[in-house]
Amino acid sequence: QVQLVESGGGSVQPGGSLRLSCAASGSIFSIYAMAWWRQAPGKQRELVAAITFGVRTNYADSVKGRFTISEERAKNMAYLQMSSLKPEDTAVYYCNFDLAVRLGVRNNYWGQGTQVTVSS
Repeated sequence: QVQLVESGGGSVQPGGSLRLSCAASGSIFSIYAMAWWRQAPGKQRELVAAITFGVRTNYADSVKGRFTISEERAKNMAYLQMSSLKPEDTAVYYCNFDLAVRLGVRNNYWGQGTQVTVSS
């Protein structure tokens, strides 16, 4: 019922910037947290950034000072602003919402992933 659609991925040179967007559609009762994860080839999926109740944020040490997570709750959207990109940031990025579709029905929902490639 809930679908997350990501956009903004692509190829960029080292030092460049990208802004990822994630839009959720469907019946949403309450959003508890929004997060961005990434998975590079041969590596486990890792949490990049998260925002809880629109107040508390957490970042992986590897992206602190370079990435910023934000949200527009009224639009059911999350964003990840990435700057000073490095080749090691290359990965498939996934958005993840912790939300309830109705009172007492809470779950995690995932986007399909968007490729970010930092090279040349």
